[in-house]
Amino acid sequence: MSTKTIGVDVGTTGTKTVVFDTDLGIVAQASRETALHSPGPGYAEADTGQWHRNVVDSIREALHTSGIPGESVTAIAVTGMVPAVVALDDRGQPLRPAILQNDARAHREVAELAGALADVDLVTMTGSALTQQSVAPTTAWLRTHEPDVYERTAHFVGSYDWLLTALGADVHVEQNWALESGLFTIDGDVAAPVLAAADLDPGRLAPVHRPGTKVGELSSEAARSTGLAAGTALIVGGADHVLSAFAAGVNEPGDALVKLGGAGDILVASDTRVVDERLYLDAHPVPGHWLPNGCMATSGSLIRWFQTLVGGADLAALDIDAAATAPAEVLCLPYFLGEKSPLHDPDLRGVFAGMHLGHGRADLYRSVLEAIAFGFRHHVDVFTDIGIAPRRVMITNGGSKSTLWKQIHADVLGIEMRPVRGHPGASLGAAVIAAVGVGALDDWSDAARFVSFDPPVVPDPTRRAIYDDAYENWRRLGTAVAPISHAMARRPRRDFDK
Repeated sequence: MSTKTIGVDVGTTGTKTVVFDTDLGIVAQASRETALHSPGPGYAEADTGQWHRNVVDSIREALHTSGIPGESVTAIAVTGMVPAVVALDDRGQPLRPAILQNDARAHREVAELAGALADVDLVTMTGSALTQQSVAPTTAWLRTHEPDVYERTAHFVGSYDWLLTALGADVHVEQNWALESGLFTIDGDVAAPVLAAADLDPGRLAPVHRPGTKVGELSSEAARSTGLAAGTALIVGGADHVLSAFAAGVNEPGDALVKLGGAGDILVASDTRVVDERLYLDAHPVPGHWLPNGCMATSGSLIRWFQTLVGGADLAALDIDAAATAPAEVLCLPYFLGEKSPLHDPDLRGVFAGMHLGHGRADLYRSVLEAIAFGFRHHVDVFTDIGIAPRRVMITNGGSKSTLWKQIHADVLGIEMRPVRGHPGASLGAAVIAAVGVGALDDWSDAARFVSFDPPVVPDPTRRAIYDDAYENWRRLGTAVAPISHAMARRPRRDFDK
């Protein structure tokens, strides 16, 4: 008899829920949009109350669509962006909006902690360098700017960890939130030098659990609101980019995923632990496997910004217009929220360059699509440099619906792209992990049964030559503009901090 589980993905721009059957795969899904709030330069926040409402509403809708009784669902797992920071009081309630992983407010704290930790090899200890994504600078910022919140904080957890707690689970953090937070070592111990430099009490860190671990049962209150049965198993999910890769078949060394979500992720499977200061390191859900990866601060979020800027034009219409323009007529630096990997520079800013009066909306839109692809190529250069060049590349998430954008990625990277058909992203990975967690699936590799692919997108050699030249100019443009971006970033920041 098949088992039914639910997987929930809390992303930067939306929440997606799937109902999963271990025999049939996904039988229903529902989604809700999420608002991104930026109350100051470089700020990126989300309303935890909206997250919770989205989870409840999407579960109810998915159950209704599937026709499956709530009491037949055996387990739930949640995935989400990482490492978002949720400050919880001693009752497990959020004290303020969540601070997202692409937030760049703690620039001073990053610099101060970098100085205090100058003699510590953080990359070897924690798997990644100290950056705007690190959690210690965020906690230090809260201590300085929101001392009341800081003093009342019992635990700092991630987005998907808190949502599982809100459904009834014990307070915890998942393995890859711990790893990417920079507060823990690669082996899962507390990174004592980091906590000491940030003056952070280790007691504010929650217990760390691997994906697939049961951490509680659905509460009676959550059961009433969702339509599920009280006592439904709550299973630790994982980081959204990791579970997207897992659910897309990224398992063998050299397998890679380009994930076109609100941010831009690229992950490459490895059977050895690889650390590099330009990248992040995550653990694959399969024990003993690793996922070195990069994450760009913007991807789909930049496209949505541009769409709003030009009056809410339909993206399909923008694609049609952009497809008729010449490649790389305009260069865009996509650093509208600073940049995470491989540059780790929150003070970078977005740029459009090379425009003349003959250019229009379509040229600028195409340059936005190309800018994200150039960012992924920058990462491929790094992966190649450290000996784990991608060989088989899958492409997923909302942006992969665009035929033009997929072709641009194939042309810029010079690699055949394999679109995952109907891939719901990390929510499927969470649902599979929920099934593994309750023993309904015997092996992690069972996830591959639920993956299918559209025809590959093959690079066009004529455009590849154009993009090779444009990419070199794009890299030079980034280097040339960086000092100006830094100077401009400091000016409004001084005004805002007064």
